[in-house]
Amino acid sequence: MKHDEKDELMLTAEALVQQALLARQRAYAPYSHYTVGAALLMADGTVIYGCNVENAAYGATICAERVALTSAIAQGQHDFIAIAVATKNGGSPCGICRQVMAELGPAMLVYITDETGNFRTTSVAELLPDWFRGENLLN
Repeated sequence: MKHDEKDELMLTAEALVQQALLARQRAYAPYSHYTVGAALLMADGTVIYGCNVENAAYGATICAERVALTSAIAQGQHDFIAIAVATKNGGSPCGICRQVMAELGPAMLVYITDETGNFRTTSVAELLPDWFRGENLLN
């Protein structure tokens, strides 16, 4: 990657992180008070948003990452480039979200940010190196 391309990617990362921070403001988290926002960058430049939505029946809660990913699929989008995840303290995606990210966007970059916009860059492969694949279901 050339220097200019790296700078362009960082600007995109910073912009995506800011979008995730905005999405976090829409979270519905009356029980945990741990609000999470996600901004998913598609290959065509579209950004799809997600926020966590809790429920008194905890099993019905859905994480921001999965809201963004399933919204993208519902909109016919499949070419995931990167996802930014914003929490108060820069918490990493949960195991279920990692599995969904691995199946739907294994090559995605992942930006994990705290509420101040300090972020780190990782990948789906680094978050879940030995993920369960569809091939594992075959006899």
